[in-house]
Amino acid sequence: MVKVNHQRGPEVYTVTDAPRPMSEDIEHRQRRYLVSMGARTVCFVGAILAAVAGAPAWAVLILVAGALVLPYVAVVVANGGREPVAPASFGDHAKQGQKPVSGQRPEIGS
Repeated sequence: MVKVNHQRGPEVYTVTDAPRPMSEDIEHRQRRYLVSMGARTVCFVGAILAAVAGAPAWAVLILVAGALVLPYVAVVVANGGREPVAPASFGDHAKQGQKPVSGQRPEIGS
């Protein structure tokens, strides 16, 4: 009689389970910050040019408000930290939260 071993091998993880590298995350946040500060600079220069050109006061005030608010928004968004990334949904959904730990599993009630 031949006995067949049906044990599964070690669990294989996909590369999509890995979080985004820290350098890539920092680069992404720096880019968002620079875009926001660029918009702030455009608002500031636009407010000066609009005031000199004799634009309506409401237009100048909107541009000044944008130049004052955008730095706060840029800093809050840039310092927001790493966004959580959903794991890949390959295989058994019940085991997605369980990753093997070195050593044996702890026994329940021991």
